Amino acid sequence: MNDIPQDQALERDIQLFTALLGEVLREHSRKRVLVIVERLRDEFMQLRERDDPLLREKLMTRIHSFDPQTLSEVIRAFTIYFGLVNTAEELNAHLVRMDRIADGERLWIGSFDDTLRQLQADGVSAAQVQTLLDNLLYLPVFTAHPTEAKRRTISETFRRIFLIGQDLRRQKLNDEEIEEKLQELLTQIQILWKTDEVRVHKPQVIDEIRQGLYFFRESLFVAVPKVYHFLEKAVRRAYGAQHGIRVPSLIRFGSWIGGDRDGNPFVTPETTELAVRLHSELVLEEYLERVRKLRRMLSHSSALCQVSPALLDSLDADESYWVAEMGQSWRRFLHEPYRRKLALISHRLKANLARVQARLRHQDPIALARGYASDAEFLADLALIRDSLIHHGDASAAAGPLQELIRLAETFGFHLVHLDLRQESQRHTEAVTELFARQAGAPFYQAFTEEQRLLALAESIAHPHPFVIDKATLTAATRETLEVFEVMARMRAEIGAQVFGHYVISMTHSASHVLEVMLLARLAGLVGKDQNGWFCHLHVSPLFETIDDLSRIAQVMGTLFAHPTYRALLTASGNQQEVMLGYSDSCKDGGILASGWHLFSAQKSVIALADEYGIACRLFHGRGGTVGRGGGPTHEAILAQPLDTVHGQIKFTEQGEVLSYRYANPETARYELTLGISGLIKASRCLIEPPREERNDYLGIMDALAHDGEVAYRQLIRETPGLLDYFYDCTPLDGIALLNIGSRPSHRNKTDRSLGSIRAIPWVFGWGQSRHTLPAWFSIGYAIEQYRNNDVERLAKLQRMYQEWPYFRALLSNTQMSLFKAEMRIAREYVTLADNREQAMAIYELIAAEYQRTLTQVLQVAGLHGLMEETPELRHSLARRNRYLDPLSYIQIAVLNRYRTEPEEEQREEWLDPLLRSINAIAAGMRNTG
Repeated sequence: MNDIPQDQALERDIQLFTALLGEVLREHSRKRVLVIVERLRDEFMQLRERDDPLLREKLMTRIHSFDPQTLSEVIRAFTIYFGLVNTAEELNAHLVRMDRIADGERLWIGSFDDTLRQLQADGVSAAQVQTLLDNLLYLPVFTAHPTEAKRRTISETFRRIFLIGQDLRRQKLNDEEIEEKLQELLTQIQILWKTDEVRVHKPQVIDEIRQGLYFFRESLFVAVPKVYHFLEKAVRRAYGAQHGIRVPSLIRFGSWIGGDRDGNPFVTPETTELAVRLHSELVLEEYLERVRKLRRMLSHSSALCQVSPALLDSLDADESYWVAEMGQSWRRFLHEPYRRKLALISHRLKANLARVQARLRHQDPIALARGYASDAEFLADLALIRDSLIHHGDASAAAGPLQELIRLAETFGFHLVHLDLRQESQRHTEAVTELFARQAGAPFYQAFTEEQRLLALAESIAHPHPFVIDKATLTAATRETLEVFEVMARMRAEIGAQVFGHYVISMTHSASHVLEVMLLARLAGLVGKDQNGWFCHLHVSPLFETIDDLSRIAQVMGTLFAHPTYRALLTASGNQQEVMLGYSDSCKDGGILASGWHLFSAQKSVIALADEYGIACRLFHGRGGTVGRGGGPTHEAILAQPLDTVHGQIKFTEQGEVLSYRYANPETARYELTLGISGLIKASRCLIEPPREERNDYLGIMDALAHDGEVAYRQLIRETPGLLDYFYDCTPLDGIALLNIGSRPSHRNKTDRSLGSIRAIPWVFGWGQSRHTLPAWFSIGYAIEQYRNNDVERLAKLQRMYQEWPYFRALLSNTQMSLFKAEMRIAREYVTLADNREQAMAIYELIAAEYQRTLTQVLQVAGLHGLMEETPELRHSLARRNRYLDPLSYIQIAVLNRYRTEPEEEQREEWLDPLLRSINAIAAGMRNTG
């Protein structure tokens, strides 16, 4: 199996995994399940190749004849198949990359090797590269809405399958060893079959926190040091070692899990405390394990090497620590200085860990040993060891596991991630209104104009004692809002200053929404004024989500930048403003074209405004997993940002199923981080050379496209009678709301079925499940057709835009993928579920016509004969799934019908299980949830 050509290896692996799955089904499933699976797959493939109404009717009759239990097993078989295909593809992509690296040739676009070679070829000097690297910050933020359709235990089993498959492909095994590996594979697939992939209970926020921790423990602690290692190698290969180019620590991670309380009543102040402590516990445990390994490795004797004077001084100083903590000197490793130093490091880390764990158990840690006061002290100790090893000629020993630990400590500190907190602006306004109302003679805050609010807020922030508050008399909502800021102050003191990232304000409509948060933080001691002047330990990130909010971004931020109190606080916190851009709600609000273009324009506007005021500005991209929520390949997405807006830093959310696809395996995590960082390097060349000018003609064309696209989208979504009924009837939204994939409710208000109430995730999820994928492409065809107006020259102009402008190319590339994932013939079958079939069919015809229009226009502009011709591997990957996705969709339609029409509650509940499993399976097949 080791010598299979690369182009055949993937198919061989898929055939192997599928054959083993067949063996498991034959032995361990209900009678005839394997036969049913194979027949449905084959006959639906016939239906895809040639539409046959009689065959479709026959297949639907057969599906309707199956009982719920049989359908559940059939669906489970399809789900496992998708997981095995995903694993095989991930494994083979990794092995192909490793082969290319082994060949020593120039690597793929997006690799560090290709990126640094290109910089060198373009005449970028070593000094300029150093400047570029020194200004980089790459900050993915993990979120939990939804956590992901796949359970953690399932992920762990697929990881084992990945590793066994890698052994089969990379190791030189004899026949007996190959047979053993095949048996291991069979065993893991059998475990998958006997593990329930659908959660029995809706996950609590604690489950989501632990799911997030999984990716660090199993993958990122391994991947991150490797990323630095490969970047350093690429720098040396392109520029040589003589320039001494240093790769600084440029990767950080953020999280919203346990901090995002916008619309999630289950995220309490106590939840945030728990998340912070669990983060710290995990990273301290990782450091301790690595220090133990280093202590076994660095056995140098003081008789055989001369350690640095700085390390000797440090060892002398350590004596006072041992005496204070243990009442005596440390007797071990008297002649092994590194082991002696690492023993102290281990002791102090254990003390830090014990304090965290005591607080997790709600115990008082006062009597416990003294550990490190900060992660900076820990890093300083590691640096002493590294520098001393280099001092006596053992640089190679310093460059291995020790340097990996230093990279981890630089990246994760004692906090693991920068936890962002998020709340909706109205909650802050209500809290501030109540606080003002409780003061004697205070006017009604909500009656103030915006100018009056800003004045009152500024005066209160600057006042040494702004309010007299008896918390017991406050409403529960206001009390909780205040407690969130108190938790932030307490956790900063307990874990460290880096424990929190930014406080994100959803639905920021005005400057007062930001100053309200500053006032609430003032009451917790996070910001204010003392004898030394202003101080600010809170970083605020206003979130602009809707089309209207994006159009007002310059007005709101301009007011803030000009406001003396806010400007003073911003200066005190480092003079950097983060602004968050919401992709999901703006797309739901105005459609993919208007959303993307308003986001593009908003970025240019706010960066120019910040430059005018002399403020550093970082954009925080609230991207979802799917194209309809801002998703898509990270490398291309970064390059598609407006010129001169990525100033070395990029922050973006990694949501839902994306976490599993990008970070579950360290091999893939390393690749994804590399693609993102190389994209950041390319997009940040404006730091070292004048940026190119945007082409005004291209900008003007996009203005026209976005306008027409928004008109067409709003006409369908807001002006077409029965559209929301169509959405609720012709998608499995009722099942999505019951699927245990996230702690957050699917609606802001359960009884409100309006567009404003439904969240962006189930909105996109529902359209994807029913094979419409509408939010990712609807109105693009109409807009292009309107602009072209049968003018050949205009088509040529659009084709040049596609070839020359990364923004437009990324837009249409993502559109192609979404069109490919859509299946209008299947979407039409969901219409049979509608109460008002005639009205639903009329809406379907509108959608199908726009699908065909978009397909035609996109292919003509891209100059292609078929979708995704330029990405054949991805096209083949998606096509491979269709043979199982098609029958799943028809099964879901049948099950939805039974679930909705069954009059008896007990019988109705029997159909819920296959319904939920069908949603899970289709999500796995399309590699999309929300």
